Amino acid sequence: GEPGTQLTLRTFHAGGVATDEDITQGLPRVEEVFEARTPKGKATISEITGKVSKIEDNNGKWKITVMNDVEAREHNTSYAARLAVEVGSEVNAGDKLTEGIISPKELLAVTDPITTQEYILKEIQKVYKSQGVDIADKHVEVIASRMINKMRITDAGDTDLVAGLTVSIREFANKNKPVILEGKVPAKGYPIILGITKSSLETESFLSAASFQETTRVLTDAAIKGKVDELTGLKENVILGKLIPAGTGAKQYSDLDIILDKEYMNSDPSEMLEEEFIDNEDIKEEAQNKEETTEE
Repeated sequence: GEPGTQLTLRTFHAGGVATDEDITQGLPRVEEVFEARTPKGKATISEITGKVSKIEDNNGKWKITVMNDVEAREHNTSYAARLAVEVGSEVNAGDKLTEGIISPKELLAVTDPITTQEYILKEIQKVYKSQGVDIADKHVEVIASRMINKMRITDAGDTDLVAGLTVSIREFANKNKPVILEGKVPAKGYPIILGITKSSLETESFLSAASFQETTRVLTDAAIKGKVDELTGLKENVILGKLIPAGTGAKQYSDLDIILDKEYMNSDPSEMLEEEFIDNEDIKEEAQNKEETTEE
């Protein structure tokens, strides 16, 4: 849209400016974040919350040790990297130990989906604001939530899931709920982050995926596997010309009939407003009388 157009123009205009900030500004950085790519000049981040106990030379590399009351973790990084901490520095899991750009995949591995989504939001807004473009947080939040809505199964437990399978967080919870209630072993897994392109192609609806990219491959794959599209999303219903499952198109409203009040529809709007005003005045007067009675 317009914000992206303005960002593109500013990116080209800033091409000859020699500052550190210009290296990562503009649409290339936005694309890098939204596609969850490993950034150039990646920072080393702390795997645990604790205190930096040692920084030492380890065969031409920095070895940074972070320790807490439970464990100690060693982090090896390039000797050319600029350190962002010193001995005695307190760090949280996901904090930078060296200067650079944090990888969203590594951040998710040591923190949680909420922290990673907040980082994505901050990075995108930083790029746009540096170019004088304002966008609402909610737009980025929607995209970030779609990027981190999958789980990779490590242990199927007593569910019918398969280890190594990638499923949505909702399906993971739905499969585990009855198993937990029965006192059996639930499935285990960890959240993963997908770039917006891959995330769009990984959707459960093959019609939605086919409308985005690689249409032939997606439809061929769906045909070979005998997939069934339940039409639970927005895009697949729009493609087929059906009502989207939201608002009056939601299932709970599917059996409702809309009956028009002809007397109401044919009445004078000014009279309706006057009646509403009188009713409001009566309500106010009644409330005032109650207050006076209470005070007495």
